[in-house]
Amino acid sequence: MKLTARQQQILDLIAATIDVSGLPPTRAEIADALGFKSVNAVQEHLRLLAKKGAIEMIPGTSRGLRLTHSAPTGIPLIGQVAAGNPILADENIEDHLDLPVTLFRTAPDYVLRVRGDSMKDAGILDGDLLAVKKVAHANDGDIIVARIDDDVTVKTLRRGNQPDQLELLPQNPGYEPIVVDLKKVQFAIEGLAVGVIRTRL
Repeated sequence: MKLTARQQQILDLIAATIDVSGLPPTRAEIADALGFKSVNAVQEHLRLLAKKGAIEMIPGTSRGLRLTHSAPTGIPLIGQVAAGNPILADENIEDHLDLPVTLFRTAPDYVLRVRGDSMKDAGILDGDLLAVKKVAHANDGDIIVARIDDDVTVKTLRRGNQPDQLELLPQNPGYEPIVVDLKKVQFAIEGLAVGVIRTRL
């Protein structure tokens, strides 16, 4: 399971402190070293590190942290995207996949499980795994993962002549384009499609 940059900082600090002193740091020491405003924020990151299998938390002691040496690795597989959550939020991550980087023209940051057949003519079928590179900008004709308010969709990007409007095009004649009025909705490009993995024949 992939760690966030902040989680990796905390894990590195724990490992370094154990190497130097033989003991893990306290929550307060982690907060001081990494600039957290509260110990509670540290505790939440530690809880997530424990959930991901990177550490064990031992109750009843201020230094009750143990490295498991099994920090999660691999590319996050995003299953059902929870409304409003960042796409790589823990709640969205279904699994982690060990995939060779050479499988794709660009190394993906995550893999998204496709629901529906609106992109079938682009070779993206229901149940496929879409490899995605996290980007904030894309060009006309790119297949993107887009967020419109709380919804996430995979479509082809087409920018119109109006600066406040764009279209998200399906690749299936049975579906209508999505016209996005940037003045009326919150819109963000979450990533660029860089490959497809077919999970069934």
